[in-house]
Amino acid sequence: MKKANKLASIRNIGIIAHIDAGKTTVTERILYYTGKSHKIGEVHDGEAVMDWMADEQERGITISSAVTTCQWKDREIQVIDTPGHVDFTIEVERSLRVLDGAVGVFCAVGGVQPQSETVWRQADRYHVPKIVFVNKMDRIGADYFGTIQMMRDRLGATPLILQIPVGAEDTFSGVIDLIEMKQIRWDDETLGANYTVMDVDAELKDDADLYRDQLLETLSEVDDGIMEAYLSESPVSTEAIVAAIRKATISMSLTPILCGTALKNKGIQPLLDAIVQYLPSPLDVSAISGVHPKTGEPIVCPPQEKAPLVALIFKVAMMEGRKLSFVRVYSGTLAEGADVYNPGRDKKEKLSRILRMHANKRERVESVGPGAIVGVLGLKDASTGETLCQPDHPVLLEKIDFYEPVISIAVEPKTHSDQEKFLQVLDKFIVEDPTLRVREDPDTGQVILSGMGELHLEVITSRMQREFGTQVNVGKPQVVYRETLGTPATGQAVFDKEMAGVRHYAGVTLKLEPLPRGAGNQFVSLVNETDISPALIQAIQKGVMESLESGILMGYPVVDVKATVSSVVAKESGGTELAFTVAASMAIRSALSQGNAFLLDPIMEVEIIVPEDFMGDVIGDLNARGGKIEAIEPKLGVQTLTATVPLAKMFGYSTSLRSATQGRGTFSMRFARFDRS
Repeated sequence: MKKANKLASIRNIGIIAHIDAGKTTVTERILYYTGKSHKIGEVHDGEAVMDWMADEQERGITISSAVTTCQWKDREIQVIDTPGHVDFTIEVERSLRVLDGAVGVFCAVGGVQPQSETVWRQADRYHVPKIVFVNKMDRIGADYFGTIQMMRDRLGATPLILQIPVGAEDTFSGVIDLIEMKQIRWDDETLGANYTVMDVDAELKDDADLYRDQLLETLSEVDDGIMEAYLSESPVSTEAIVAAIRKATISMSLTPILCGTALKNKGIQPLLDAIVQYLPSPLDVSAISGVHPKTGEPIVCPPQEKAPLVALIFKVAMMEGRKLSFVRVYSGTLAEGADVYNPGRDKKEKLSRILRMHANKRERVESVGPGAIVGVLGLKDASTGETLCQPDHPVLLEKIDFYEPVISIAVEPKTHSDQEKFLQVLDKFIVEDPTLRVREDPDTGQVILSGMGELHLEVITSRMQREFGTQVNVGKPQVVYRETLGTPATGQAVFDKEMAGVRHYAGVTLKLEPLPRGAGNQFVSLVNETDISPALIQAIQKGVMESLESGILMGYPVVDVKATVSSVVAKESGGTELAFTVAASMAIRSALSQGNAFLLDPIMEVEIIVPEDFMGDVIGDLNARGGKIEAIEPKLGVQTLTATVPLAKMFGYSTSLRSATQGRGTFSMRFARFDRS
């Protein structure tokens, strides 16, 4: 019973929102009021506990999700503070995958902003119950009820208003709790640690009664007991209301709404109360299911300490040169020094240490049970999204979906000493970040780094310098073109040369014709086999194909042409393979120079998801880039455009799209073909 009570007291929550809505500021206040930290760290001063990376402190934004644990009213709250910038969406994705609940922080001025929509839908996809904290009620233009209406319109949510603000902008002084029907005012002198609970001011009583009635009416739609009391106008106990809200929140029928201003230290304690009262424990959510790695048989993993171990690695970080794996334990016990099995790689590994994390600080523990979110040292091969279990009870959990990168840069080490560690450093970043891709372009030899956006790649190159002392030059990747023929042309060449006492002689006449896009290169010989040996035909083919690897315009490969050899001239004493290879190559160059050769652009297939309001701007921008709209498919509130655009015109598109759609548009692209733009 004691173990079950302990599990029931755990809350695994994430703080999610658009950039600059105040997530990290809210988290800093949570740590201060729960006694986890003894000083409030401010984001604008670069002193936030959860923003510990140098790039985070310098830019004033969260880049990497950070984990910490605190206590509130005998409940253990494990908090993950996530980034709000779209470039770091994977940090939110993999955090939500292992969380039981979330706190959505909305700016009272900006309302439901673009990235708020993205993270909200991510949470919906993983069936994560949410409560909302409307922050920045002290700011000019703060609109509490306008923000709530935006939640209805943009998110399709059913808000449950638990508080109404007392004042707004510079007159915001506290909130009215509609459940207890009490007014709460915070003490500025104690940094909001002390607050007064009082009766509702007389001039605010009518508004409070109106919204209390709306609260009960909304609850009555999902709870029969509340409905009976509401219809009969009987009093409803606080316990009954809290129980109904908890049930509706966990089932995701309703979303409780609270408000405050984290920067001015108002509203955080009721938010903590709401977290422990309404968000689920590991016992309140459905037991996670996996499959047997060999048979595919479904396996349910109950949150019990005595059950076989099942845990998911949701993040990997390189800290102080060591690989730290962040793990959520779903079932069984994770013990220091234990052997664990990774069914995805069919490998056994030994855990060396288990660490409770507090941002970049850590505390060593011997073992943890279900519901724990910890850091683990000793896993050499494991990566994000992989399962840990017992060798005799193999289970494979569903992997985490990763996003495909949309923007690339070319990187190269500045000095010879940087060259030695350059690729090793890139390998470390790839282990950390599944949305990062590194490849070497076979045509140009450039190392191409691809990521989710310009800021994403900027942070990676900055970290290469700060953390690993590796200096790099950054530039645009070279666009690799192809060449082809515009009109049929005939080429003729004779090779006659004496080398090392051997006479080499051959004459080749051929015709070069353009083929449809994507047809590739073809070779045809019309020469009578009695006139020339098969070996010499192969030598001609070799000369043709090798010559087509480098065109006459800019040296790019020639594609989609047909070479037809019509006649050859040979001498018995001089008709060597070398002579025919060189003569064929010379004939190809002659034909290319007469055939109106032109460049083919790499054409990308681009899929863009954009709200309907911005369709005109997005289509206009695509047309300006030489794009062609292939299809438009309507979805809920958005349109999905499929277009083909030359790669050379797509540099900087992620920034242009965000500007044109107020940050609400997203896109992905992949290579389609080479074609004339």
